[in-house]
Amino acid sequence: MTIVLYEHPFSSYVQKAKTAFYEKGIAFETKMIDGSEPVASEFAALWPIQRFPVIVDDGQFVFEATGIIEYLDACFPHTARLIPEDPLLAAEVRMWDRFFDNYVSYPQGRLVYMAIGREPDDAKGGAAWKSMLVTSYALLDRRMADRDMNDRAWAVGESFSLADCAAAPALLYADWTHPIPARFAAVHAYRRRLLARPSYARALDEARPYRHLFPLGAPEGRD
Repeated sequence: MTIVLYEHPFSSYVQKAKTAFYEKGIAFETKMIDGSEPVASEFAALWPIQRFPVIVDDGQFVFEATGIIEYLDACFPHTARLIPEDPLLAAEVRMWDRFFDNYVSYPQGRLVYMAIGREPDDAKGGAAWKSMLVTSYALLDRRMADRDMNDRAWAVGESFSLADCAAAPALLYADWTHPIPARFAAVHAYRRRLLARPSYARALDEARPYRHLFPLGAPEGRD
């Protein structure tokens, strides 16, 4: 049976999971979560928390983008590996996956929620969240530029990984929300590589029709 992905293409975490599917060349079907029936009720019954993406694979239910990618790597070990076999390298990949989700995607999301009234207004323009983003940009810039004086291509090791699946949508939307300062040249270069990666570019193209949904306005020329 084909894996079923419950999704909305504009979601950063959906894009993270889709990038893994495309990177590994795994077939899947999609069910759009946009409030329409019967999928909305089906999804609510399947996953009462109602956060996507989730997948169903021959009765096996898997939630959260990281969990989905871990599952795909375990079930399809002969496709491109997104979590290295080396346990220490795998631990580093998982660590940086959490970095992008927790310290880039999370503050970015809080700023968007503030803009639409789903997060309390701090009366400071989201200064704390913006500060967290700039701190994360600076840390990432040092990492991407610090490999024997040559920029590293990907977040961990020599290969595209789970960490890069997380980084691509995180840095896309973070730059839209609180632009990456020009001084972080290595982050900008890494973001460009991510957007050009065929697996992520495909997920990103599928999201383009929904850019009007971005509350802060999708900027021109930064995609």
